[in-house]
Amino acid sequence: MLSPPAAVTPGILMGMSKGDIKFASPNERVNLACIGIGNRGAEIIRDLYRTGLVNIVALCDVDMGAAHTEAILKEFPNVPRFQDFRKMFDKMSNQIDAVTVGVPDFSHFPITMMAMGLGKHVYVEKPMARTFNEVELMMKAAKKYNKVVTQIDNLGHSYANYFQFKAWKEAGIIKDVTSITAHMNAPRRWHSWNLNMTSLPVAQTMPDTIDWDIWQMATSGHHYNKDYVNGQWRCWFDLGMGALGDWGAHILDTAHEFLDLGLPHQIVPKLVGHNDFFFPLCSTIAFKFPQRGNMPALDINWYDGVNNLPPIPKGYGVSGLDPNIPPPSTGKIEPAKLNPGKIINSKDLIFKGGSHGSTLSIIPAEKGAAMAGSLPEVPKSPSNHFKNFLQACKGEEKTRSPFSIAGPLSQVFCLGVLAQKLNTKLDFDRKNKVITNNKVANALLVGPPPRKGWEQYYKV
Repeated sequence: MLSPPAAVTPGILMGMSKGDIKFASPNERVNLACIGIGNRGAEIIRDLYRTGLVNIVALCDVDMGAAHTEAILKEFPNVPRFQDFRKMFDKMSNQIDAVTVGVPDFSHFPITMMAMGLGKHVYVEKPMARTFNEVELMMKAAKKYNKVVTQIDNLGHSYANYFQFKAWKEAGIIKDVTSITAHMNAPRRWHSWNLNMTSLPVAQTMPDTIDWDIWQMATSGHHYNKDYVNGQWRCWFDLGMGALGDWGAHILDTAHEFLDLGLPHQIVPKLVGHNDFFFPLCSTIAFKFPQRGNMPALDINWYDGVNNLPPIPKGYGVSGLDPNIPPPSTGKIEPAKLNPGKIINSKDLIFKGGSHGSTLSIIPAEKGAAMAGSLPEVPKSPSNHFKNFLQACKGEEKTRSPFSIAGPLSQVFCLGVLAQKLNTKLDFDRKNKVITNNKVANALLVGPPPRKGWEQYYKV
């Protein structure tokens, strides 16, 4: 049952007047609190609001005075504001049905765990969390609080690629897949950094507007530095998940779900420019998955780095950039020699795909054209990713990317990042969820203990 709506009046939404949105009646809307309101967090808020199914009842960010948070504050001028999500819940819990978690990778976990414990539905930016164990605990909490709706922000799970992959798999078009090449070769922020860096950044003068204690969440040992904030957190092993965590869910999500991949039994990295603190210049990571039922063993080979291009099969053609990709906080997607995407190799066919909601095509094109008449009809999506979440909050749909589906995929990326960090092969016991050949890596599945005052979120 939805809570009574708070008395707030939204302002103008990025040039969109209130009259452009078809709103449900006030009592039929989901009361939404938004945690992380700048950059990608702001885009999530706007997309949910445009459905006409939400009342924005609270805005929370550790830096309410930053340039990147100003726009949302102006768009919703009368909404209560908080810097500390814990104080927000203390004051307004009975007015909140659901929350958005649009914050850095390392911050997802405590916020999401508190929200679920209070019975709030959660829409969480991908990847789910920064460590394997955090993802594991989030999945356990979702089972415990089974009335809570969960959705991860991998948008492709509500667009054409999702429904096409599902239909083609069920019709036997996609079968006997033996390998997948996934690639993301655009420049990354850390590519220009000094590979001889031997420590984390030094302390700098902190802006008066930011609450650095809350920004750090459960992590420790990070003084304020400009190279931690505004998306720079993604560069560091301590805080982010690199290119793999950023793009993996947009490229591999449908293959992972519909091919029932689960967790790999081995992860083998080949790196250029390894550094102990931030991500490599180039990473080639082989994820090896065993046979699953009547499906053969499968390797995923991940390529990132500007010049680390994968082998391209004959007849590949041109891969366009998906126009639905949200821009990064830098304002634009950097051009790449090869647009982000995947090549799926099966016993009889080769498929080419992009990222996000981009559909697959059979290559070479002549082969695809010859099969066109025998391909199954692909149903249209009944709702986009944002409406799907809100309809699920209202009990009218089920989310397409709940923790039970997105969690194991996020754990694949956590294992890949560990292989990058340690620059070593990892053997993984899928049943017991332990690394068997490296004690340090196995300890890092959990990671360092949380900072004092944040321990309670690590109990389910």
